[in-house]
Amino acid sequence: MEHATGRHDEAARTQALRGAERMALNLLDAIEEARFIQAGRTEREIELDIRALAKEKFGIERDWHKRIVRAGINTLSTAADNPPIRMVEHDDMVFLDLGPVLEEWEADVRRSYAVGDDPRKHALCDELPRQFEIVKRHFEENPDISGADLYAFACASAERSGWKFGGKIAGHIVAEFPHARIPGVKQLHHVSPENPDPMRNPDANGRVRHWILEIHLVSPDGAFGGFYERLLEGS
Repeated sequence: MEHATGRHDEAARTQALRGAERMALNLLDAIEEARFIQAGRTEREIELDIRALAKEKFGIERDWHKRIVRAGINTLSTAADNPPIRMVEHDDMVFLDLGPVLEEWEADVRRSYAVGDDPRKHALCDELPRQFEIVKRHFEENPDISGADLYAFACASAERSGWKFGGKIAGHIVAEFPHARIPGVKQLHHVSPENPDPMRNPDANGRVRHWILEIHLVSPDGAFGGFYERLLEGS
């Protein structure tokens, strides 16, 4: 009976996390519809608009990480960085990184946008979800893959596609809020060179670990980048 209950609990956790992601993706769709991302607006102005829209339309009261809007050269920065606020310029790349909490469940989504007509930036917007699917398929086909091995594959796949991989990690666990308090060695919660363990190992509480996959691609000349991330297990 305990085993059956455990399966039920894990199924409920999976559905709750997928529900949180669907809400976050709907928020991204609403941001696009509202046309917040335009040349002549600052990253901060866009972020404040997102906060207001998230609360008004979706009832989102908190986020597990800061809302991130990055434009131009700032698209080379990772989440831990705090570059100076920029104004979106014509032909900029822009990405959004949102971590809303739905009830007690975390989501983490990113999308990138090309403002203007630069074909290289539009090509990057197309390549990001393609790379996500390539890396996701590799994860699915290799049940014992480690965080370090998946990170190495993501870097190699980006290189093969003509881009550079810009992230120090290629993902992390996501769970009930706040996942950062789950016990254990934090490096083992990341898709990174510092995680030699199989990603399908349970967490320190014996539960299934659910992963966010991050694809951060940078142009060969290092002038701009783009980001895409979602649940690795699908929705």
